[in-house]
Amino acid sequence: MTSASRTDPGPPAAGRGSGQAEARPGTSRHVTARAVRFLRPRRKVLAALAAWSAAESAQTFLGGYCVARSLDDGFLRGAPATGLLWLAGAAVAILLGAPVVRGVFAQLPLLTEPLRDHLVRRSVTQALAAATATGRAADTTAVSRLTSQTEIARDSFAGLVLAARSFVFVAAGALAGLVSLAPQFLLLVLPPLVLGLALFTASLRPMARAQHRYLDADEGVGRRAQITRTALRDIVACGTQEPTAEHNRRAIGEAAAAQRALARWAAVRTLCVATAGQLPVLLLLVATPWLLRQGVTAGALVGALTYLLQALLPALHTLMTVLGTAGARLLVILDRLTGTPPPTEPPATPRRPLVRAARPPRAAALELRHVRVGYGPGARAVLDDLDLTVEEGQHLAVVGPSGIGKSTLLRLAAGLLPPDRGDARLYGRPLGEYGPPELAALRALLPQEAYVFTGTLRDNLRYLRPDARPSDVEATVRALALHPLVDRIGGLDRPLRPNALSLGERQLIALGRAHLCPAPLLLLDEATCHTDPVAEATAEHALRARPGTLVVVAHRLSSALRADRILVLDGTRAQHGTHRELLGRSALYRDLVGHWNSAHG
Repeated sequence: MTSASRTDPGPPAAGRGSGQAEARPGTSRHVTARAVRFLRPRRKVLAALAAWSAAESAQTFLGGYCVARSLDDGFLRGAPATGLLWLAGAAVAILLGAPVVRGVFAQLPLLTEPLRDHLVRRSVTQALAAATATGRAADTTAVSRLTSQTEIARDSFAGLVLAARSFVFVAAGALAGLVSLAPQFLLLVLPPLVLGLALFTASLRPMARAQHRYLDADEGVGRRAQITRTALRDIVACGTQEPTAEHNRRAIGEAAAAQRALARWAAVRTLCVATAGQLPVLLLLVATPWLLRQGVTAGALVGALTYLLQALLPALHTLMTVLGTAGARLLVILDRLTGTPPPTEPPATPRRPLVRAARPPRAAALELRHVRVGYGPGARAVLDDLDLTVEEGQHLAVVGPSGIGKSTLLRLAAGLLPPDRGDARLYGRPLGEYGPPELAALRALLPQEAYVFTGTLRDNLRYLRPDARPSDVEATVRALALHPLVDRIGGLDRPLRPNALSLGERQLIALGRAHLCPAPLLLLDEATCHTDPVAEATAEHALRARPGTLVVVAHRLSSALRADRILVLDGTRAQHGTHRELLGRSALYRDLVGHWNSAHG
């Protein structure tokens, strides 16, 4: 992780599953064509499903018809036995629905399981192709496609088949029953039914786009959370909290807008259900006097209400709900699973102009005068009455026991921690006068935990200097002896995966990034602790040779010996000088040297 002005990676690039706002043009036509090719060889299964569903139409017809006859031919004529007989017929029709449901569900897996198998095979093929393609990053969505997405597609398809089949055959049975009772019923039922279905059909495509937008926005929020969590320390080090928060606010705002769009289309779906299913009931009740004058019987009216309330309205509500939710989700997932995936490219390196802060001539790089730093009111001071001057071009090593304040000193020097008391200056100006961009242009902080993002090695090295020329990158690779790492990864332009790098390799990349960056002050907080001594010496020599000032929290005695001066922190007072001077006047430094020598002797 390197402190600088270019920490936050910004919003993800648009693309499939990467924050695009809506479905690709032609998505529905693409999926429809594939659906036709999938269903064509399965005509026998569709025919068997239709046969069982036709029995459901008969059951629907008998339900309302028997209720009407029980009133007109039985109870209203004073013949309760006849009425009960017709109701028994309706009950038998309901009981016969059990084998119909069983027959439908016996045929359903013959459609859904081949779809799931096809999607799994295609996902595996795509994942293998992406994994073996030269220059392609690893496909991190393959597991999701093989598990959750294929299961969602199968379940959504099953729900869609059941709902569509049920509505078509239930509607056929109900309309046939209405005609048999009184043809006038069609004048009241068909217009709102057709109008509601037309409105709903017209809303399907924008509803699918809204679903697509919501899925992408939801994934975008997850990506922003992951980026922020991973780079949190880097974001604080760079002072880019506000730009990061702004990126996160935009992602959350897009998700909220997509959620509101889905809610609006849910309201449209409710309006369609009301128009197609509930308006006919209202019209039937309003037109009852007219129907009675037309000779329609009371039993026929009750039978018509039975068709509408017990059959047509529930089937219509189920169809629109499933199409509006599972159908739109199925369209999006099938487009992702069956469409040709775009070439996977590493995330674009953030592009943000570097701010060049003016440095007063002949000013010290860092000046601390009577500085006190503590963590909270009344807390014991970590640094107390500290005086320190680091001249421009100097190499300073900071040593001391663990927890004595070495990292605190570097955070103070980086402008990330204001002093409780005293004066801290960077190149002649108080640290508090610099804005985050100016600070980032003047200093770079490398903590122990190196931050590496997914992308090419070249992009990682140019993280703090995006305008670096290829020759500059090559010079950094030579200066820090990074050729073995470059060869292992497969070249500077080969995408790398941070979790495949060792801690030492991460630190080498961060050190190369610092070597290439234009900041004149480099602050290394045990930034070489995971590298071997040879790599550490090579890196420090290279960083010392570049123009500027180097302050290093020493992890090894050899690192301190390479410095021009050494600062010893002992918790009471700080001492600084050369190695020979400190051996003579600092008991703590002598103890540290003896400990290092005994540990590595």
